[in-house]
Amino acid sequence: MSETLSAGSPTGSSTPLMRFAALGTSILATLLGLLWALNAADTGMAIHGWIFTLASALTLGYLAKNLNPTKVNPFEAVDQGYSFSVVRYGAIASIFWGVVGFLVGLVIALQLAAPALNFDWPFTNFGRLRPLHTSAVIFAFGGNVLLCTSFYTVQRTCRTKLAGELAPWFVFWGYQLFIVLAATGYVLGITQGKEYAEPEWYVDLWLTVVWVVYLLVFLGTLMKRKEPHIYVGNWFFLAFIVTVAMLHLVNNTTIPLSLTSSSSVIVWSGVQDAMVQWWYGHNAVGFFLTAGFLGIMYYFVPKRAERPIYSYRLSIIHFWSLIFLYIWAGPHHLHYTALPDWAQTLGMVFSVMLWMPSWGGMINGLMTLSGAWDKLRTDPVIRMLVVSVAFYGMSTFEGPVMSIKAVNSLSHYTDWTIGHVHSGALGWVGFVSFGALYCLVPWVWGRERLYSVKMVSWHFWIATIGIVLYICAMWVAGIMQGLMWRTYNSLGFLEYSFAETVAAMSPYYWIRALGGLLFVIGSLIMAYNLYKTIRGDLREEDLPTGQVATA
Repeated sequence: MSETLSAGSPTGSSTPLMRFAALGTSILATLLGLLWALNAADTGMAIHGWIFTLASALTLGYLAKNLNPTKVNPFEAVDQGYSFSVVRYGAIASIFWGVVGFLVGLVIALQLAAPALNFDWPFTNFGRLRPLHTSAVIFAFGGNVLLCTSFYTVQRTCRTKLAGELAPWFVFWGYQLFIVLAATGYVLGITQGKEYAEPEWYVDLWLTVVWVVYLLVFLGTLMKRKEPHIYVGNWFFLAFIVTVAMLHLVNNTTIPLSLTSSSSVIVWSGVQDAMVQWWYGHNAVGFFLTAGFLGIMYYFVPKRAERPIYSYRLSIIHFWSLIFLYIWAGPHHLHYTALPDWAQTLGMVFSVMLWMPSWGGMINGLMTLSGAWDKLRTDPVIRMLVVSVAFYGMSTFEGPVMSIKAVNSLSHYTDWTIGHVHSGALGWVGFVSFGALYCLVPWVWGRERLYSVKMVSWHFWIATIGIVLYICAMWVAGIMQGLMWRTYNSLGFLEYSFAETVAAMSPYYWIRALGGLLFVIGSLIMAYNLYKTIRGDLREEDLPTGQVATA
């Protein structure tokens, strides 16, 4: 499982012309940021203007300091043509944003159990912290995991370095700026009110620029590959990048009130807006949280198991069927609404059809361990990766079932949906991300092994117990909610008031908070373990027989 170490620098071998162009762009961005901040129509817009100015000025200072084109990267002989420094930064950002996102999730879980924890202050209100949590976990944590793993995987499977010298760094730091602008916007109350797409128009424009460069870097790397074949994991990464770009552009088409205002008007209206929103929302799950992380699965599971993928032919079938079917499933979020019935039925049918390719991918991932099942006993990292695939299978079975109209009439708008989302988010996305980071950090830092293998096992079991508590509590709470909402007395009136249904949820909300606390503790164990690994420390411990000791 040896991997080539790289320690490239962001400016190590870029051309003088490229450096001066980047310098000029940074000067222009700094001036535009100042203009933006000084002419903002509202406080939130001004704060974001100053943040953009500071980021541009820091970039300008860094580029000016490293303008010398004769600067030589001393690690180029070791790199063997790879660019892994940006992968390192991505791994560190993933760990940081993961802990932040999980902590905010714990806070809002406690707010639901004990509303007094909102503190009657707008900046700590559930209504602002909830989108902060979802965006921090999905886009900050998940997005950075996808950035660093896709940059790593495409280089290794194409046997070439990333396209562009400064472009990958622009993607990384530009994405961090997007996260900061989005997060501060939520706390300041700047939102366009669209699920998973809350940032306002100017933040969306910035993300569009960053995402286009991301696509160009990925495509450029594929085009100059030294391998004739494009590995299936890269197909999933490419589908994720292209489709998310399309979804983002259509769903976030807005008209700003003015160029100095943080507010805008969505071009879509009524049921059309609802349809576009859930076409975006479901496919953000389908391509950001599924296709992208399947790219991780198809590289890291075989690599860690030291086995080829079980069936490459099945992986291709999995890819094309998933890509074709997923894009049509969004209307199942709008059952029993003003959306035409035929569109609702179409979404339901395609959702049920998704069960087959999804389970094909799950089977492919699990069966990759054929002949290596003993590794589940000896290697907690592969255990985490395999359990993530099992959660993927469970979530992709539950989702189609919940899309059926008769089931949806009970489950929709209840905490059952929350349990379903978190079985996928914590179990599938969380565990496959943790497993990938446990693999990636020793590889790109050139460490013998992780600081502590036993701590990985502790992380696994604590987080697994947390997930089980969380999703089981939400399943029970959601089904109870649905049944209470549809219970009538002998006179034909509702048996329970809405306040009574909320009161009945209290014990389950506390159980959910406990599950969330355990998941946070697991992430802190991971952060400490990886920090010590990066430092090069090794904890003295007896490894199980057969344990992979080296990276």
